[in-house]
Amino acid sequence: MRILILSDIHGNFEALTSIDEKYDELWVLGDLVNYGPDPGAVIDFIRSTATLVICGNHDYSIGYSQDPRCSPAFREMAEATRRFSDSVLTFGQKHYLRHLPLYVEVKRQGTKFYLCHALPSSPLFGYCEADSPQWANEAEETGADVILVGHTHVPALRMIRHRVVANPGSLGQPKTGGPEARYAVWENGKIELKSQSYPFETTVAKVSNLPIEARLRDELRNILRTGELPRA
Repeated sequence: MRILILSDIHGNFEALTSIDEKYDELWVLGDLVNYGPDPGAVIDFIRSTATLVICGNHDYSIGYSQDPRCSPAFREMAEATRRFSDSVLTFGQKHYLRHLPLYVEVKRQGTKFYLCHALPSSPLFGYCEADSPQWANEAEETGADVILVGHTHVPALRMIRHRVVANPGSLGQPKTGGPEARYAVWENGKIELKSQSYPFETTVAKVSNLPIEARLRDELRNILRTGELPRA
């Protein structure tokens, strides 16, 4: 069995549709919306193709009209694009986000998986670097063989005792010093972190037309082109 694992798509339809992988199941670890220009198209694609989808903090923010609780560097940008997403999504699309699960436990080929967006102990908003000792307790509490998370936008793969903790990184807004979309593939007991180039300038051009402050559009375009955090 081959499973494609995505996270943090953030309304980037070009990144989503450029992934050239064959798979038996598609799993998505949350944050379909905000930041990017095509939240509706992303929701519709994922809704029609994914086997498992988890709620991220940005999905929750649209579904329930709540603050996504982003870090200071992204707070203003998140609020501006949240308003945009809220204005263009249909009732049905928002209803879909509202009813996404906070976590999923599932077994495939004898391997027990635990999926959430952030942390098992705080599935929407918890933030934990990949090398943090906190992951030992987090992983143990799940009882799973493989723990799949997103949220940080940074790919990571770690073995903790006999458990694997994996973060595929961000498909639509990577923070890895480059524009390539990041994702992971699990196949027959092994997980691999991967990247894929995509026509990011098409997404950049769409961002230029977002109805948000020009300064925020500039920051979003720079992130897409460089994979770097907003400049202070």
